[in-house]
Amino acid sequence: MSKSRLGRAIFGVFALGCVLSAFGSPAAGHAGIAQAASLVALGDSVPRGTACHCTPFPSLTADALSASSGRKFTAANDSVSGATSADVLAQLTSDAAVIGHVRTAAVVEIEIGANDVEYSNACGTSVSCYASRVPTMEKNLAAIVSRARALRPGHKALIVLLDYWNVWLGGKYAAAKGPAYVAAADQVTDDVDAAIKRTASRSGSAYVDLRAAFKGPNYDVDETRFLATDGDHPNAAGHQRIAKATDAVIEKHLHG
Repeated sequence: MSKSRLGRAIFGVFALGCVLSAFGSPAAGHAGIAQAASLVALGDSVPRGTACHCTPFPSLTADALSASSGRKFTAANDSVSGATSADVLAQLTSDAAVIGHVRTAAVVEIEIGANDVEYSNACGTSVSCYASRVPTMEKNLAAIVSRARALRPGHKALIVLLDYWNVWLGGKYAAAKGPAYVAAADQVTDDVDAAIKRTASRSGSAYVDLRAAFKGPNYDVDETRFLATDGDHPNAAGHQRIAKATDAVIEKHLHG
């Protein structure tokens, strides 16, 4: 993925039942229990909202949770443009502000990994060159999930991991680079998304398939309409799509 793709992030999301338990029912607020809840976003330029000139999906997700839960959710967007999985792990171990946000969060969303396999001239379209980086990314992601949970002792955390529609350029922007680029991008995206999905399964986390959200269930739809003009980041419609997909996963997990 290009350096311009600054900010993706994966979120860990606490089950809504736990949220209500932690913050009280709406009626309980009169007894002094806090009425507000926070959502914390961790990751790279995607959750950060780079290039969209719009409201990024963490805030949209908070709005959706406010509507469905009856609580007022606010979003703390701690995602960082250009972040790798190592960077997010470092935030959770050494950044006092981020640690404080996660410790008091009702929801933590995380989307990370694309910058670990950023496209480079050195690797070009050699899939194996990027594939060698995926195991480290996967190990870091597992540690991120573990650390996020450890910062919320006593609360059962529902971690929601979001993947990518493409870890490099997508849609018509990828096609303009030629078939070798498109094929390599598809395979590297397969590798990263599979690692994210494995981590979700092994850690008991929920998983949001953004590739399906952007490209359809068979991954064969052109996602250009959801991309900013840099070809790398979501536009406003893309962020709305991500928020909708994430909210659907949360609702299914809670009520399915």
